[in-house]
Amino acid sequence: MSQIQVKNLSFGYQGSYENVFENVSFNIDTDWKLGLIGRNGKGKTTFLKLLLNEYNYQGKIEKSVEFDYFPFEIKDEKNKTLDIINEIALFPEEWKIYKELNLINADAEILYRSFNVLSGGEKVKALLVALFLKENNFLLIDEPTNHLGYESKKEVEKYLNDKKGFIVVSHDREFLDNVADHIISINNKNIDIQKGNYSSWKENKERQDNFELAENNKLKKDIKRLEESEKRAAKWSNDIEKTKYGSRNSGLRPDRGYIGHQSAKMMQRSKSIENRKNKEIQEKESLLKNVDVAHVLTMKPLQFRKKEIIYASNLQIKYDNKHIFQKLNFDINVGDRVLISGENGSGKTSLINLILGENIEYDGEIKIAYDLKISYVEQHTDKVKGNLREYALKYQIDEGIFKAMLSKLGVESKEFEKDIQNMSEGQKKKVLIARSITESADLYVWDEPLNYIDIISREQIEEMILKYKPTIIFVEHDKIFGKKIANKIIEISK
Repeated sequence: MSQIQVKNLSFGYQGSYENVFENVSFNIDTDWKLGLIGRNGKGKTTFLKLLLNEYNYQGKIEKSVEFDYFPFEIKDEKNKTLDIINEIALFPEEWKIYKELNLINADAEILYRSFNVLSGGEKVKALLVALFLKENNFLLIDEPTNHLGYESKKEVEKYLNDKKGFIVVSHDREFLDNVADHIISINNKNIDIQKGNYSSWKENKERQDNFELAENNKLKKDIKRLEESEKRAAKWSNDIEKTKYGSRNSGLRPDRGYIGHQSAKMMQRSKSIENRKNKEIQEKESLLKNVDVAHVLTMKPLQFRKKEIIYASNLQIKYDNKHIFQKLNFDINVGDRVLISGENGSGKTSLINLILGENIEYDGEIKIAYDLKISYVEQHTDKVKGNLREYALKYQIDEGIFKAMLSKLGVESKEFEKDIQNMSEGQKKKVLIARSITESADLYVWDEPLNYIDIISREQIEEMILKYKPTIIFVEHDKIFGKKIANKIIEISK
């Protein structure tokens, strides 16, 4: 076991007014399994790149290990998977490749197929095998669960549980609970490390936030009380001081020394109260710096005129005259929240595309209500372009409400001037979701909406859907999200 020591680390991108990290220090044991969390745009991937020495920074990062980063850049995806693994892992012995494939429950035949024809889950597994074949390095694993089906995710969890020494970025709460023994959180003002999994970190965070909120309220009341006391003491001092040079009372001259002494005592009391007030203000300012306020999201779903909006009987989608899944029978009514569940490559997105009206060959029957207004969030973000104003105009949505939803999802206003293509993947996905919830629709169709989305935003979206109860069909591999939201499941089997 060795340590990675981060000392007084500061870093900011060129042209930015604020640093991403400001004078942060902490130590990491290389045997730890660290889950790295934080809101989108807070610098999780940036931190990994700093460890890799890809950016110039101030401070020190001292280490006695080498780092490897996942996902690897693949120069030519048409190459055989075996050749790609060999290139990354520097030609390990073949039995070691088979051993790792077996541990991650991947079929050895993927080695002899072109990488570009593998499913998303197969690609992730192949690259994780390559990563762990690079022995003795500390591993930096950036969002390995995106696009993974639930069973594939469980296999990756089991695989990582047999390993040691890595940082994994993930927004999947169940995944972090099952693989992490420490949580490193990038907060608003610092970086914090705690022993335990995500659930224990969350419990501690809520306890600390509640304590700080209570202290903040108490100090606000104390400061108000002290300000009133300070004003009273100052007024009393001035009133006493005025009597020093007042008229004689019953022919007696005022005792100016005594009056001056009383005035000074009251002024001293006023100063003492002011010092106590300033101390309380300083204590108050040290609070709430890392309290994440999860603003309430809103949406205005429409109520379609008929109860049943989609009906399917013995439905099977076909490609090249072959059925891709077993027969489906389902109905979707107004108010249903429907999870489409199935492994990678089972046909979930194909079913969504059929519902959206694409020309897809199928057997059986599907009926979709006429004049149904649909709001769609696609799986990938590569088509999201232009600035936010142009994007709002394109979709004919209210720009102010759209930007307000983005802000509530944690996208800072300074990001609003960027071209969307230059935003992080999480911020791009938030653009899609903010646009969709700004639209009024009879049916919301979301294909893997939570890829790259941070945990706080996931919880905001959950609460919004449960409050406004839109009719929604969604594909999502975050089991906690699916459990909370869905009241109906369409299970697809290959």
